[in-house]
Amino acid sequence: MSFVKAKKHLGQHFLRDENIALKIVNSLKDTARYKDVLEVGPGMGVLTKYLIKSTDYKTFVIDIDGESIEYLKQNYPALENHIIHADFLKENLGKHFSSSFAVIGNFPYNISSQILFKVLEHRGQVPEVVGMFQKEVAVRLASKPGTKDYGILSVLLTAFYNVEYLFTVSANVFVPPPRVKSAVIRLTRNTTSKLDCDEVKFFDVVKTAFNQRRKTLRNALSKFNINDEVKQHPFMALRAEVLSVKDFVELTNMLESSALRQAQGSD
Repeated sequence: MSFVKAKKHLGQHFLRDENIALKIVNSLKDTARYKDVLEVGPGMGVLTKYLIKSTDYKTFVIDIDGESIEYLKQNYPALENHIIHADFLKENLGKHFSSSFAVIGNFPYNISSQILFKVLEHRGQVPEVVGMFQKEVAVRLASKPGTKDYGILSVLLTAFYNVEYLFTVSANVFVPPPRVKSAVIRLTRNTTSKLDCDEVKFFDVVKTAFNQRRKTLRNALSKFNINDEVKQHPFMALRAEVLSVKDFVELTNMLESSALRQAQGSD
């Protein structure tokens, strides 16, 4: 097999610029914190060829595309027993990694946000992520409170990772070229082992707040059955996009206390 055909339904755009490929691989900086690296969507191995040269970690690849899997088996014998033919979003990663591992890839743009939600599920095991995204998405991920691009993943990622926008990538270095510019970002796990609130509730509050981002939090969070005291808090007159992670933690605890008091009052 001499090449893999890019498949539109899988969102495949194969990187063909070797300098950029090497630059992406060299963006893995926190290698002392893990011994394994998982490449998502390796395609024909433009990143893989550089990853397997490193002695700092072992390289694993995962791809849903059977054609890509066969190509990698034939062309990269060093990957023997390290090739996972599966859907990254559905695969039980605990079967393959018992300790920490990094995630890297030229991510399919149609599932890039879902990839990050999967990373967040495994945040205790994933100290570092380096990935190619649609530029618009990368800007959003790295945005700060008070900006129009700040959103759900901006908050959730910043809660657990330092987010760095590394560099922009032109469309003409891909086959086929996408209709948008691309960008590479790096996530490095921060020192927060656990948020000072119920983390499941925190995720729910952040998602609910941004799902109606044009509304004030008093209206956007109405499903939480907020009591009158919380409704009068200054946060409630604001929109989600101006709150920091710390603010959302405080808000989550307020809603938790409000729900508890109302439950006790109804007993």
